[in-house]
Amino acid sequence: MGNFSADKIRNITILGHQGSGKTALAEAILYCTKSIERMGRTADGNTTMDFDPEEIKRQISINATVATCEYKDSKINIIDTPGDFDFLGEEMSGIRVADSGIVLISAKGGTSVGSEKAIRLLNKKNVPFLFFVNRMDEPNADFEGVIERMRNRYGPSVIPLSLPIMEDGKMTGIVDVMNRKAFSLDAKTGATKEMPLPEQFNARIDELQDAVNEVVAESDDALMEKYFAGEPFTEDEFRHGVHAGFRTQRLHPIYCGSAYMNWGVDFLLNCISKDTPPAGRKPVLMGTLPDGSEIEVECKVEDPLAAFVFKTIADPFVGRISIFKVNAGEIKANSVVYNATKGKEERISNLFFMVGKKQIPTDKVTAGDIGCAAKLAITQTNDTLCDKSRVIEMPKISFPTPCLSMSIKPLKKGEEDKIMAGLTKLSDEDPVFRVETNPETKQMVISGLGESEIKVLISKLKAKYNVDAELGAPKVPYREAIRKKVKVQGKHKKQSGGHGQYGDVWIEFEPSDSEELIFEEKVFGGAVPKNFFPAVQKGLEEAVKKGVLAGYPVVNLKATLVDGSYHDVDSSEMAFKIAASLAFKAGMEAGNPMLLEPYSTVGVHIPEDKQGDIMGDMSKRRGRIMGYGTDEDGATVVSCEVPTAEMANYATDLKSMTQGRGWFTIEHVRYEMAPPEVAEKVIAESKAEED
Repeated sequence: MGNFSADKIRNITILGHQGSGKTALAEAILYCTKSIERMGRTADGNTTMDFDPEEIKRQISINATVATCEYKDSKINIIDTPGDFDFLGEEMSGIRVADSGIVLISAKGGTSVGSEKAIRLLNKKNVPFLFFVNRMDEPNADFEGVIERMRNRYGPSVIPLSLPIMEDGKMTGIVDVMNRKAFSLDAKTGATKEMPLPEQFNARIDELQDAVNEVVAESDDALMEKYFAGEPFTEDEFRHGVHAGFRTQRLHPIYCGSAYMNWGVDFLLNCISKDTPPAGRKPVLMGTLPDGSEIEVECKVEDPLAAFVFKTIADPFVGRISIFKVNAGEIKANSVVYNATKGKEERISNLFFMVGKKQIPTDKVTAGDIGCAAKLAITQTNDTLCDKSRVIEMPKISFPTPCLSMSIKPLKKGEEDKIMAGLTKLSDEDPVFRVETNPETKQMVISGLGESEIKVLISKLKAKYNVDAELGAPKVPYREAIRKKVKVQGKHKKQSGGHGQYGDVWIEFEPSDSEELIFEEKVFGGAVPKNFFPAVQKGLEEAVKKGVLAGYPVVNLKATLVDGSYHDVDSSEMAFKIAASLAFKAGMEAGNPMLLEPYSTVGVHIPEDKQGDIMGDMSKRRGRIMGYGTDEDGATVVSCEVPTAEMANYATDLKSMTQGRGWFTIEHVRYEMAPPEVAEKVIAESKAEED
């Protein structure tokens, strides 16, 4: 495969709801362009794009996968993305490097949650997109009904540029709206053959052509004058206007067909090659220089290199494969580039293009194109590779914040390090999830966007790194405190021949506003020598790590050393340290101890019609509604404060309540006294663990 100029390259990401046929469309495109010899099927586990063993097993896309193909003297790079919301980071990676997007819509159901989310992401990143109404081969396909609902939802920019010819409820051909032509379909192969245009389509074509001409006219003042004068546009004027309308998102064309049956895919490809903007005409990106200033990075091969790594594949045998888009310049095989993100040089050995997992070697990757390199030493997703003559960082992908946390532990004792090592390598491939060892609970905790993402990671641990692990609920970090001021004695006296041990303290314990222990001393007359004060303080600091109710750290405590006694020979730092811990235990028991539970501030982003459901659910979780608002996408935001323990499975529950339309943010805010029933349960569980 040769190199193409940026004006001949189109980077297209395919998006939509889970199961909408994204991978099938990618497969059909590759088949039509002769990049593959036969079309695979997801159900058979033999598609080009879903080659990961987890994808084959689950029959869903998990990774953003790249495949390159050639069509009519141009190059098309396809980025197939998952539709499951747990893999939103992959969708964002595909959009980050795309020149255009294809959003798949069901011919039976119309827009769905996945397509709505995809459209929001595309609009945020100002990436133009078109629609492909898929599954026209299925019974009860209702193209016109879907179009009507889409125009009601998204406005007049949504215009069909192909129409299905239906006979007895079955699609038998395609109408080319702009060229006023009709084509019959071979139901088995998807091949088309020109046929006479059925009379009933003329009025519909006139209506749609007028709508497109209006978009074309809006792209240029001279064309607007021509439009109002009733003069026809030339072919060049028309194409210029369509490009401009598509780029500025005043035009979102709709095409129809069946990816599974390969119907309408060649027609779609023809329109992509003519009407979508190439990489060379994508809006200029801003890059950041080392001094923090920004400059424009134009898609020119003669400029210094700027390449952005948007995806990494971690393979225990092949090593790490870095997939990048060249924003400017070119990257050559067997060369040295500079990683601006890491501040170090990186050696490039072999370069290649990918068609799924198949590698096609190349000597260079030029501006506008997508390429791959294996076994890079330091480069990770979100890094920028550049030339030392212009050190520059390209905008990074702002991956979503994980909202579901689960504990993870090995089935075999002693394999904790293997789990951490395996997950660290998998984080190259999936930069969204987080894993850490909680120093307080001693649990290893993995956080992701949902159960599917986390379960896939556990499965990959077993398959790639031979580590069996199990998931559980993470421990909630409760706290303990006292409710009243008390004065207690702590006395440690031990005689066992020779020097004994003697330490005696009187300490006042009282509630405070500080989470950290406050220690003061008000000893008069040398009852406790000053050189033992640090030992008393240290004994208390160690003791507050474990309370008397359930063994949780003690907070909001002030301790004042007021009196005591000592022995000239037997007193020591250790003795006073032990005496202080005895006083702490006595003070906690006498101070009317209570259990504190953590509260989090939560912002739930939902469709307005789900507000009542969310409020009712929050009430069941003992949450307090603090206010309402709207976000930049127009979604309702319910702000509340909720006990953290009640939010353990909220990511899964919210997805169920809102059919995947809702999402939330969560952040620790403070501790509050736990209700008696909660405290009793936590204390009982703690004692059961000790037993």
